[in-house]
Amino acid sequence: MLRELHIRDFAIIDELHLTFPPGFVVLTGETGAGKSIIIDAVELVLGGRAETAVIRAGASRALVEATFRLDPVSQAALAPLLEREGLEGDRPDLLLLSREVRAEGRSVCRVNGRAVTLTLLREVAEGLVDIHGQSEHLSLLRVREHVNLLDRYGNLWDLRARVADLAGRVRAVRRERVELERDEQELARRIDLLRYQIAEIEAAALVPGEEEELTEERVRLANAEQLAELLAEGLQAMDEGSEENPAAMDLLGAAVRALEGLTRIDETLEPRLREAEELTYRLQSLTEALRDYRERVEYNPRRLAEVEERLDLIHRLERKYGPAIPDVLAYARRAVQELEAITHSEERIAELRAEEERLLEELGGVALELSLQRREAAYGLAQAIEEELQDLRMEGARFGVEFRWQEDPQGAPLPVAVSSFRFQVSGLEPGQPEASDVQPETVRPEAAPRVAFDATGIDRIEFLVSPNPGEPLKPLAKIASGGETSRLMLALKAVLSRADETPTLVFDEIDQGIGGRVGATVGEKLWRLTVAQEDGAPPHQVLCVTHLPQLAGFGDLHLKVEKEVVEGRTVTRVAPLEGPARVEEMAQMLGAGGASAYRSAEEILEQVASRKSQAER
Repeated sequence: MLRELHIRDFAIIDELHLTFPPGFVVLTGETGAGKSIIIDAVELVLGGRAETAVIRAGASRALVEATFRLDPVSQAALAPLLEREGLEGDRPDLLLLSREVRAEGRSVCRVNGRAVTLTLLREVAEGLVDIHGQSEHLSLLRVREHVNLLDRYGNLWDLRARVADLAGRVRAVRRERVELERDEQELARRIDLLRYQIAEIEAAALVPGEEEELTEERVRLANAEQLAELLAEGLQAMDEGSEENPAAMDLLGAAVRALEGLTRIDETLEPRLREAEELTYRLQSLTEALRDYRERVEYNPRRLAEVEERLDLIHRLERKYGPAIPDVLAYARRAVQELEAITHSEERIAELRAEEERLLEELGGVALELSLQRREAAYGLAQAIEEELQDLRMEGARFGVEFRWQEDPQGAPLPVAVSSFRFQVSGLEPGQPEASDVQPETVRPEAAPRVAFDATGIDRIEFLVSPNPGEPLKPLAKIASGGETSRLMLALKAVLSRADETPTLVFDEIDQGIGGRVGATVGEKLWRLTVAQEDGAPPHQVLCVTHLPQLAGFGDLHLKVEKEVVEGRTVTRVAPLEGPARVEEMAQMLGAGGASAYRSAEEILEQVASRKSQAER
């Protein structure tokens, strides 16, 4: 849970250090004092969007640091990630996150003092805090979010992941099949091109390394006359000689014989004799090598033309298919593989169609299982929300979930017969007609209904509500008033939060549109999230920004946020309230003055203390 929050040069906050205990923390103050700015700072340090506009005027950077105390569950979840990235802290139960926004636009993220990317910061922070801001009211009006809320309540993410995996595999198979079923003329042109390229390369009969050998041969053929003259001159000097100019071999032999005589007189000259003999052997070897080379030198214009033509062919193929002979041959192998794939495309298409149908059948079964479990979850969710709505003074209100399937010839076949593609689940007793329209009889594959699907499954889900007794269930987005939406949001959050393992829950003025008569009920519900539940649900730390004194009275810690002018600059200050100071703040929140307002505030705190005491028994 969040233990400490340090903010510097963020919006109108110059420097602020807050310590949060476990339990229910409320923040109050006049509009514009900076309550929501504190929540914005928490969002920033968790990896939210960073803009230079958040930097306090005149400052070069804004800094937010947050210290979290991790429970054993959070430690176990984060330990592998921190160890993998080398981000372990001094204590395994403490986690320090920081975010710095600089005036030039850079954003610096740190985990336990080490710089990380924004993506890694978000990965580390995920699951630590759940923030429900004022805009959260709109999530109920976004129909596409309803399936996510229902799956979260029913803890159906594992089954949904199986559906998403199967849907992804179906899409991949379909892409390959469609690629093979391209325009026949295009395929025919591609086949002709591949055949020409393969034939051209095969006709050349290229051999790796032959280009280098041909290049060397061309040098010899092109310079045959000059090479022959130079070789004759060299061999004449080394081995053949003449009467006027003895050969080097003869002269070296005379030197060896002289050294042999010297060695017999002075044995210390024997190493010099060995050197002379070694020179003789090396000169003989050189002479033999030159004679061998001379044998390969010939003046042959016809062969030179053949070599030139061969090299020209090789160079043309290299320009078209690769920088060297091995690359040209590799291109030919790939072309053969592609040609085989295309020429056997009908067989592959048949295989892909069979694979696609197999995956669709498996997807239909898993998606139907997910849909049935969603209906069970929807029934429990509807009952729980209707109970919460009764507490929130919406007696007789009903909540429901509509399931719609869309028939699609290319969709997933269902292994059951269905009488309707549209049905509702509400808080009615199980067995009512609207609870389920799926019949369990197995049907033949050719008669199985096919329904559209995506990564979330086959269900198109929308929340329904009937605010008043006797009215039918209708789409929530169309009939709920502002106050009703707020209470529905609170009821939904209360139900979902009990199943949520996120340690810290933040509510930013989520009580807007709710009057004081319901405020105490809302406050008690939020406070109850911070105590251990009978069903074993873990307690949460709850932070709430509110304008309702009836709600604020339930806070275990009451923080007052206010603005003041210091040296001509507006700054935000936060102070904990206790005793008379807290009563005075709540009296001001009531919008009245004098002793009566003060007494009303005291009565609120007395009633809260009584309700807490009864709840804890």
